Amino acid sequence: METLIINQQNKVNYNRNLQKTILSVANAVAKMAKISKNTELSILIVDNSYIQELNYLYRQQNCPTDVLSFAMNELVDDDPDLDVEGEVKVLGDIVISLEKALAQSEEYGHSLERELGYLVAHGMLHLLGYDHETEAERQLMRSLEEMIMQKVKLER
Repeated sequence: METLIINQQNKVNYNRNLQKTILSVANAVAKMAKISKNTELSILIVDNSYIQELNYLYRQQNCPTDVLSFAMNELVDDDPDLDVEGEVKVLGDIVISLEKALAQSEEYGHSLERELGYLVAHGMLHLLGYDHETEAERQLMRSLEEMIMQKVKLER
């Protein structure tokens, strides 16, 4: 899987360790979910004001959030399968506020790398169709997130 990362903010120092964390988690999720190698994922790193605009636009929530996921190929049952052999499949876009991730890492008492890794895992699981609307869904998603974090050695 190819992961494209764009840092569009300058409020928090974005460095190679953070980039390695993102790639490590994305690859762990891709392996777990058996995502094909010709799949593309886009991750946009932003600040609170940018993600607040997106959160309001798409979710009518006028506050910054930590992560938003935008799946690209949400096909309904009636739609034909659009996968063509050899074509790049676009999994979707994940938008993460690095500013919010830093605040949350301080609040929870762990590293920025761990918080960022968790947000990447959470966002990718959403792209794969997982949700946390019910308690059962929340528990399943949480157990997958923890399993991913253990694989990349970013557990609590």
